[in-house]
Amino acid sequence: MWSGDELDLDAYLARIGYEGPVGGDGELRPDLATLYAVHRAHTGAITFENLDVLLGRSVELDVKAIEGKLVHGRRGGYCYEQNSLLAAALERIGFEVSGRGARNRTRGDSLLAVTHAVLVVTVEGEPWLCDAGFGHQGPVEPVPLARPGAEVVQGEWTYAVRAEEDGILALSLLREGTWRDLYAFSPQCYHPVDYVVLNHYSSSHPRSAFLGKVVVQLPGDTVRRALVGRELTRLYPDGRTERQSVEPAELLALLDREFGLRLSGRDAEELERINRAGD
Repeated sequence: MWSGDELDLDAYLARIGYEGPVGGDGELRPDLATLYAVHRAHTGAITFENLDVLLGRSVELDVKAIEGKLVHGRRGGYCYEQNSLLAAALERIGFEVSGRGARNRTRGDSLLAVTHAVLVVTVEGEPWLCDAGFGHQGPVEPVPLARPGAEVVQGEWTYAVRAEEDGILALSLLREGTWRDLYAFSPQCYHPVDYVVLNHYSSSHPRSAFLGKVVVQLPGDTVRRALVGRELTRLYPDGRTERQSVEPAELLALLDREFGLRLSGRDAEELERINRAGD
């Protein structure tokens, strides 16, 4: 389903710096230890970003296009690219992978459309939420779905999945003693073609959050960074939030320093021009 047979798996593993499970023999197996190791390596290495949307380019979701951009081009991408790449790699390793569509819940009580792509990976009969594409607040490791309500500690960050009516599952993040929903998804399976439709909305609809401004994010163990427009936000496990205004002339250096993104000459010039045009 995810065209894993077309993926250059060795190049992908090199891109994410995969070293295998701690104490393992390095062999790739469709087991939980490998799932954890791949997921954590991916989220730590590949930045969430919408720069192609901002540059007016189409976002292609076939595996070779994603591989060319995120793996060989060492760029980042947003959820459809990130999780399609992760799905292809996991499928190639031998995992059972299915897609889901989620509603973002980080914007208050507004009911938003289903626009977020996530994965459910089944290991030894147990489903696990895998998501490399929710930006700085997203999980860096798989989250179990068979035990709703259980707290899942990932480094210094704590998550939980809550069961709601009609089979809906909601992922929450604990911040300053309060559980905050990130998104919710139904049991309905999504296929790659469904993400093509969602991708079209996210990359072109006037109401899309990805149009007209830079969105670059990266989760981390000690600090989580998000650049939206001209504001850089740093989230810390103890609840602290730091905000910093970013001048247009600082953008390219900041993308390199904070997110490991280095754009080519033409792309860098165009991005800087678009960013300055917002003055």
